[in-house]
Amino acid sequence: MIRDIQDRILQLKKEKDFCILAHSYQAREIVEIADVVGDSFQLSVEASKAPQKNMLMCGVHFMAETVKMLSPEKNVVLANPQAGCPMAEQMEPEMIEYFKKNNPGYTVVCYINTTAALKTVCDVCVTSSVAVKVVERIPSDKILFIPDCNLGDYVAKQVPGKEIRLLQGGCPIHAAVNPDEVKTAKMQHPEAEVLVHPECRPSVVELADYVGSTSGIMEYAKKSDRKEFIIGTEISIAEHLSYMLPDKRFYPLSKKLLCPNMKYTTLMDVLFALEGKGGLTIEMDEETIVKARRCIDEMIRLGK
Repeated sequence: MIRDIQDRILQLKKEKDFCILAHSYQAREIVEIADVVGDSFQLSVEASKAPQKNMLMCGVHFMAETVKMLSPEKNVVLANPQAGCPMAEQMEPEMIEYFKKNNPGYTVVCYINTTAALKTVCDVCVTSSVAVKVVERIPSDKILFIPDCNLGDYVAKQVPGKEIRLLQGGCPIHAAVNPDEVKTAKMQHPEAEVLVHPECRPSVVELADYVGSTSGIMEYAKKSDRKEFIIGTEISIAEHLSYMLPDKRFYPLSKKLLCPNMKYTTLMDVLFALEGKGGLTIEMDEETIVKARRCIDEMIRLGK
């Protein structure tokens, strides 16, 4: 049954000139029919290069927005309209404008996991993989890092020469993991290395053998000579790695690392969107695209 649905999707995407983009946290059956799989920024960059005129995002709303910003001429559809991101929606533009007005001289750095509206009032955007490099290269020594205070704390420790202010925000899924769970996992799997995302609490990050983005974690596991790994990011990554590297063992750090928004999209959502019976077409006015894209372009410039 699943294979039949996948075959129908593959047929429709070809007929209707769609490129299917799937975030790494998506379910296996969706990853299998995607044209591009990766993190949010990687998907956006690949979408801009894709020859298809229509993009179907299997992820969350801010990711579809980012695709639209980088490819405004393309038709971008979010497979499930209800798939959002709690972290991306935590802060309003007015809040950051108020901060900038009362704290002149600060460069506002936003994580890519933010809405297009919030990006319009920020100076530089970052992904978890380039955050340290970009912040190091920002001319200003005074930084406001939003919204993830855990990622911001990690960056601040790597760039001690800058004054980095944080606001209370972040990914509730990664932040739910505690140090005791890391210690328990290490006791259960003493030969395994602990690989965690910097969205985890600082007390969890301190216990890790490797800290990095989702793509960084996957790349580390591929290249490592070790055979066992405890994966401290969304639970699907351990599953995907198990398929990719069957000679190695991967253990989720915690059962809390399950993102309901990422799991909201189903294979049937993908099918319905391609059939024109579902999905959400992303509409953005030119002014928002121009303003929001500035901070992404600055990230690309500084991250080279």
